Amino acid sequence: MAQKENAYPWPYSRPTVFRAPGAASFRLNLCRLLPQSGLNTLPQRILRKEAATPSALVLLNRSNAPPTAVLGQKGMENSSGAPNFTRPFTIDDFEIGRPLGKGKFGNVYLAREKKSHFIVALKVLFKSQIEKEGVEHQLRREIEIQAHLQHPNILRLYNYFYDRRRIYLILEYAPRGELYKELQKSRTFDEQRTATIMEELADALRYCHEKKVIHRDIKPENLLLGLQGELKIADFGWSVHAPSLRRKTMCGTLDYLPPEMIEGRTHNEKVDLWCIGVLCYELLVGNPPFESASHNETYRRIVKVGHAAGAPGCRGQGLGRAGLDARVFVATGVEHRRFLLLSPLLQVDLKFPASVPAGAQDLISKLLRHNPSDRLTLAQVSAHPWVRAHSRRVLPPSAMQSVA
Repeated sequence: MAQKENAYPWPYSRPTVFRAPGAASFRLNLCRLLPQSGLNTLPQRILRKEAATPSALVLLNRSNAPPTAVLGQKGMENSSGAPNFTRPFTIDDFEIGRPLGKGKFGNVYLAREKKSHFIVALKVLFKSQIEKEGVEHQLRREIEIQAHLQHPNILRLYNYFYDRRRIYLILEYAPRGELYKELQKSRTFDEQRTATIMEELADALRYCHEKKVIHRDIKPENLLLGLQGELKIADFGWSVHAPSLRRKTMCGTLDYLPPEMIEGRTHNEKVDLWCIGVLCYELLVGNPPFESASHNETYRRIVKVGHAAGAPGCRGQGLGRAGLDARVFVATGVEHRRFLLLSPLLQVDLKFPASVPAGAQDLISKLLRHNPSDRLTLAQVSAHPWVRAHSRRVLPPSAMQSVA
């Protein structure tokens, strides 16, 4: 069946126009992070000159209306030395540096726009791989959504372009890398850092939900860190613009799946609240709260939290932290009943190690509720006493200027 194009049309009558990012002082700090010797190391198959197609400007230039002002964007429109991200780009406009990451569909490289020397992350995706996996629509949706989000705790997508073989996404560079790697090094985070992340996430997701955007895949691997350690939500591959805020698609990552997705029920923006509850637990403890020896045990533990015995489960196969697809799930009523009969009973209650402070336990337990309507709101997360007592949120320079 052919992919349905633009199933979630962008709803805003005044599309956002890309603006040059960052104040000049911030840009110069980033430029110093790119060593001269690291340039032009991209494999020749990427640097080979081809007839490049200018970008479609991601639904831009339909009007000349200015972007909606949000925290962190004030004073950025005429930033000295920053490139004009509304113009068409080709690969020849960039000096390519070291690899930042590798994925199934391509790689991410540190890059510098030649005229302005502005540092970006250039995500290079191979069309053949995208077409092979049938995820063209998912990529289009990711671009359409992320390009219109402007918030200090959301990674910017400035523009994109493509040639015969590849698609290039011009992304904001997050100098301190993945949150997941930092968590691996330190094993756990302290109260201050975890509470700060909770406040940043709550603020960014509240902005998304106001735009009717649900992320659906919040996890350490999808969170990056800016120059001052500020959080940046990245990877909107599973996100969706849902004006009704009700969906029934299985997506996300196994350990972070909420009960309503496992049970095949419709879901709304409350799935993001579940995910940040799981994240808060993992940051403080070092592993997700429902991690088990088998996938079935993980499913069972998730659906039993705050739920009476006998709740439906779900069977899955070949899944891990990397991500899920609806096609690998069997979610019929017959399979639910069979799963319940074959699976041993597990502990229903959410358990916390003694190292988790009482305030954090209170926050997590109010987020990991089986009934989505029982979960805290994002405003309540920001105002939670434990978050307020321990958060030391740092805003990037542009955001600090906007609130001065």
